[in-house]
Amino acid sequence: MTEQNVPVRVRFAPSPTGPLHIGGVRTALFNWLFARHHGGTFILRIEDTDQKRYDPDALRLITDGLRWLGIDWDEGPEVGGDYGPYFQSERTTLYQHWANWLVEQGHAYRCYCTEERLSALRQQQLAAKQDPGYDRHCRHLTPEERARLHEETGGRYVIRFKMPLEGTTTVHDLLRGDITFDNRQLQDLVLLKSDGFPTYHLANVVDDHLMAISHILRAEEWISTAPVHKNLYDAFGWPMPLIAHLPVILNPSGKGKLSKRSVAFAEGGRKVPVLLHEFVEGGYLPEAVVNFLTNVGWSFGDDREVFTVQETIERFDLARVNPAGSAFPIEKLDWLNGVYIRAMDDDELARRLLPVFIGAGYAADLERVRRVVPLIKVRIKTLNDALDMAGFIFTDSFAPPPADQIIQKGMDAPRTQAALQAAADALDALPDFGAATQEAAMRALAKQLGLKAGQLFGALRAATTGQQVSPPLFETMEVLGREESLQRIRQAIASL
Repeated sequence: MTEQNVPVRVRFAPSPTGPLHIGGVRTALFNWLFARHHGGTFILRIEDTDQKRYDPDALRLITDGLRWLGIDWDEGPEVGGDYGPYFQSERTTLYQHWANWLVEQGHAYRCYCTEERLSALRQQQLAAKQDPGYDRHCRHLTPEERARLHEETGGRYVIRFKMPLEGTTTVHDLLRGDITFDNRQLQDLVLLKSDGFPTYHLANVVDDHLMAISHILRAEEWISTAPVHKNLYDAFGWPMPLIAHLPVILNPSGKGKLSKRSVAFAEGGRKVPVLLHEFVEGGYLPEAVVNFLTNVGWSFGDDREVFTVQETIERFDLARVNPAGSAFPIEKLDWLNGVYIRAMDDDELARRLLPVFIGAGYAADLERVRRVVPLIKVRIKTLNDALDMAGFIFTDSFAPPPADQIIQKGMDAPRTQAALQAAADALDALPDFGAATQEAAMRALAKQLGLKAGQLFGALRAATTGQQVSPPLFETMEVLGREESLQRIRQAIASL
């Protein structure tokens, strides 16, 4: 659905005022997939004109987050390109030029209204139960009035766009068809602020034209600004890029727009991450997050929910985007993440898990993590699950669990001590410490002691892992090694 015979050039233009929300990530992903499908160009442009809220850490989170997902940009920060600079704060002279050009051509005007007047106007409108908005006071000034106000304010003004006062504005949306707006309901919005910086509306239109953007894929929330931008393009005499407003992402329940709060929130008794770095910290794989997000508002077809990025690129077409809002089924991400973990090569999974263990304070090394992977791979859904499942293997300060966890049903403390001591002696005497050798010896010992295998195995599991649920017992002890396993068993004996 390109509808024009020009090279595809799309952009993602985040504002570095805070962490990257997952809704913005989905917008970036769809733009990137669209560009890659059509052999086009994906541009990263930083909208940093809000100097009061600018956060350099947010810029790092944006670039690091996109790279973590595998979203690379053909033009933009750290890459360059023929249409730069790619930071809007470095393009202010362009915006000032074109804003003044609109004034000179009669499409915009200088507004000298003070904050006090605008505040008083708003209060009057609210008191009269009118929709608040600028009353176009400065649009109709005489040259003499304009000169007087210019002098009184010390030349401080904003530039506002002259929206049509009558008729309608129609914008064609690639997903939604023609959308028509009543011009009488539209405002004369500010294009250039008094500090010389542009608003989103001016910078967005100027940059998209000068960067030869062919398609604008942006969030549904921006539909209300489309008529402003359409009239701006007409005023400049520039063709407007093709535009599609992507469906809103709903809460997991399907009720209400996905929260944009700055931290994960709880819904239905579980934590729902909303910021990209929360997915990274939550132990999700980038491949799974990309697959999951692609499914939110777009359909691969064939009822498939698991597919590679390359398969997505081959099929990505706007015709498969559903303009209706899509729920954010976070539980499906857990399932998908588990699918990707189970399909991953053991060596690669070990490399992904190592920083998770180290980050949690465990003394882990790659070789030992590699040996643990086959024991936990089918039991975890996120990388972080490995901490609860196998963190005990890497701890330097292991302590036995409470006695009631070591003592199994039908046993008491003396009998448990005796069984564990017999097990320690038998394990110490084994010719090798392989899992199969251990299991054969312990089954024979349980029979000799008149115990069920589950009673002896349960006591050994609690003694060596400190957990009631763990990876397979004897394979775990093999990874721990004979010395560490015996030390833990003797600690348990002493604790009883």
